[in-house]
Amino acid sequence: MFSVILNQKTFSVEKSDKRLKVNDQILDWDIRWISDRKIHLIKNGNSMEAELVSLNRVEKSLQIKLANKIVDVQLKDRFDLLLEELGMTDLNQSNIQDIKAPMPGLILDLKVAPGDEVKKGDVVLILEAMKMENIIKAPGDGVVKEVKVSLKQSVEKNQVMITF
Repeated sequence: MFSVILNQKTFSVEKSDKRLKVNDQILDWDIRWISDRKIHLIKNGNSMEAELVSLNRVEKSLQIKLANKIVDVQLKDRFDLLLEELGMTDLNQSNIQDIKAPMPGLILDLKVAPGDEVKKGDVVLILEAMKMENIIKAPGDGVVKEVKVSLKQSVEKNQVMITF
């Protein structure tokens, strides 16, 4: 499953058995590839062409020419959706305020204390979840204000563990 953002509207898209579902509705369109960048669509007897104008794989965005209009499309794959669900979408921000537990688990190791300076990517703690050790890293630069958890403490999803 993935998500498509088109004209600031989000659509949930699922592909299975040569079928596409958009927002849990089967897409009943006849779609044929004309070339590697063009497709021909028929919906309810109406025919149109769509052409890929540009593709940015890093930003997962593309531009499509549809009915002589350029449309911007943003994609989110299942990993982006999982990070969003776990509350980990703002990992690229440099001004961090806190680190929350991405899932329920047990604190195995604390690598920082109040007053410690951390850089983006530094290991701050180890969280055991589902018998796996998860290394939690600083999402940005900052100074640890408070460590709100202790060794062997159980935490719940989204519980604040460290503040900056």
